[in-house]
Amino acid sequence: MSPQPLHDLRRKLRILNHAKESGNVSQTCCDFGTSREIFYRRKRAYEKDGEAALINSKPCPQNLKCRTPPHIEEKILHLRRTYHLGQRRIHWYLLHYHGIKVSSGAVSYVLKRHGLNRLPRNVRK
Repeated sequence: MSPQPLHDLRRKLRILNHAKESGNVSQTCCDFGTSREIFYRRKRAYEKDGEAALINSKPCPQNLKCRTPPHIEEKILHLRRTYHLGQRRIHWYLLHYHGIKVSSGAVSYVLKRHGLNRLPRNVRK
């Protein structure tokens, strides 16, 4: 576990333990700068699932159905690695030679996800 989630977990446990020891939830929330609603939500989660419930998670799941299909991603990556084309030229090439409609922004996201968002410096324009 990386340092930040571990730090957050320890802080949440410290708040819960302080409230348990002092018996005053309102004062504990005031001292730690959290709302009572959040405190009780964390307390219920901790009682139900233990420490695993206090680990921060993404607020929403990844929306994979909107992601560019793998066969198009392969073509984008091939064009980038072989011909060193930019995102707009890849967009244009796929549209004119393969009939694939993919936005230049989607091309950019694919390249960024695979670590190819920067062109090599030694390649001629």
